[in-house]
Amino acid sequence: MRAEPPSEEAGGGGPRCGGVDAEGGSWYEGTSADGGTGPRGHAHDGEHAARKEAEEEVREVVPEVSGDGPRKVARVVLLDPRQRILLLQGHEPDDPADNWWFTPGGGLEGDETREEAALRELAEETGITDVELGPVLWRRRCSFPFAGRRWDQDEWYYLARTSQTVTEATGLTELERRSVVGSRWWTCQELTRSHETVYPTRLAGLLRRLLDEGPPAKPEILDTEIV
Repeated sequence: MRAEPPSEEAGGGGPRCGGVDAEGGSWYEGTSADGGTGPRGHAHDGEHAARKEAEEEVREVVPEVSGDGPRKVARVVLLDPRQRILLLQGHEPDDPADNWWFTPGGGLEGDETREEAALRELAEETGITDVELGPVLWRRRCSFPFAGRRWDQDEWYYLARTSQTVTEATGLTELERRSVVGSRWWTCQELTRSHETVYPTRLAGLLRRLLDEGPPAKPEILDTEIV
């Protein structure tokens, strides 16, 4: 396993981490299975409070890291009205043949919260800003080599929805411009059948369960991946 292209700074990129048709259902109340009214732009107070409570439960299971610990990363599982997931394609800067697909997201900058980092990274990497950010779905620790160094990361994966499907990467760093080559909306069926390298490695199964059952009551701790 490798990782998606991290930026030179604390923000940008993260570990390498390829969607379902309308029958998968919607994760938030008040929308139909085909996307319904579309994203509301931000979470309501009740949803925000519920998400904060869920994040506190995550911290009880896996405490936050600090100091020289793993890099804190926020990632986005972004679904469109057709229940497709958006993935970016990356590769080693000096080896385009060593490529993979991954979810948008990256490291926290300054005093950012995970939620703020997730939305900022999504905007920088895809140009998508009309987003309803949902709960934390999964949490993962990973370690991998990329661009001549090793990256150790603590990743939180947020569910999000959007009706904005046109992407434009306008905020990439120099390293990301050398290693991120495009994006694609995937159905779950396409992802399941694909022979492409995708991170996290269980993404197709995780997505299928999400669409069938909705978000977990508590964020799921994924297996640690070390390369």
